[in-house]
Amino acid sequence: MVEVIACPAGEAPGKVRAFLRLVVIEHSVFALPFAYIAALTAMWRQSQSVHWRQLALITIAMVAARTVAMSVNRILDREYDARNPRTAQRELVTGAMTVRAAWAGTAVALAVFLASAAALSWLCLALAPVAVALLVLYSYGKRFTDFPQALLALAQCVAPLGAWIGVTGHFSAAAWALGIAVGTWIGGFDLIYACQDADVDRRVGIRSVPARYGVPAALRASAVVHAGTFAAFAWFGAAAGLGRLWLIGLVLTACVLAYEHLIVRSDDLRRINRAFFTANGVIGIGLFGFALADLFVNGLVG
Repeated sequence: MVEVIACPAGEAPGKVRAFLRLVVIEHSVFALPFAYIAALTAMWRQSQSVHWRQLALITIAMVAARTVAMSVNRILDREYDARNPRTAQRELVTGAMTVRAAWAGTAVALAVFLASAAALSWLCLALAPVAVALLVLYSYGKRFTDFPQALLALAQCVAPLGAWIGVTGHFSAAAWALGIAVGTWIGGFDLIYACQDADVDRRVGIRSVPARYGVPAALRASAVVHAGTFAAFAWFGAAAGLGRLWLIGLVLTACVLAYEHLIVRSDDLRRINRAFFTANGVIGIGLFGFALADLFVNGLVG
């Protein structure tokens, strides 16, 4: 039996807005450009033309999968968030969003993800549960390992790999290279982002590299991880057959990564938001722009 509840006018849209704030929907910008790079590069190698239906389905799948991951993370962490001044205003803490409504939004996002995966190919649908499991694992990882950022990196490999498979129906060296690059990039800057919560995390029982080994060690680890990111991006370009414009974008990416590490110091974390939002936004959108230009110069037709 389905319970039908009449909602006052405007309440449902308000809940939707609250849910979108809960999952910080605008942060999809960090993962989507690399899903597009994977998909468009695969299309270029396969037929030198953009397959718009596949690209639309990949967009829907990526946003839906990220929404599932974020909402589950917020639901599971709501008690920890309430004890952290930085996160105490999140929707599940303040009551702007109920847990029941958050689970409902998660279910809708999951259904959309599975439907879009099925529309892409049988292999995408078969691998979808694995992707969801990896995305959700990070939320639990903070409870049993000091290296949850490694789990986050593993989960973030999903976007470019999934996009590549959505186009070609199989894995490739280029797809793995881009997956590793994106995973280490996001895992590396999450090491930086977690530094601001190191003291609170120790107090409330959240495990992380900064909480266990200290902020200076976390920042050094992030720099090493991002060196690996640069190497993986270079590997992707070589494996995919990209040209000079991709190399220019890669050099600029290295400069932005260096800037990100220069402005955040263990004794001064005030610029973390600039490193996290501004610098990483520039990397995502900028590298996508150079990749797209390189593909079009080398024959990709829209």
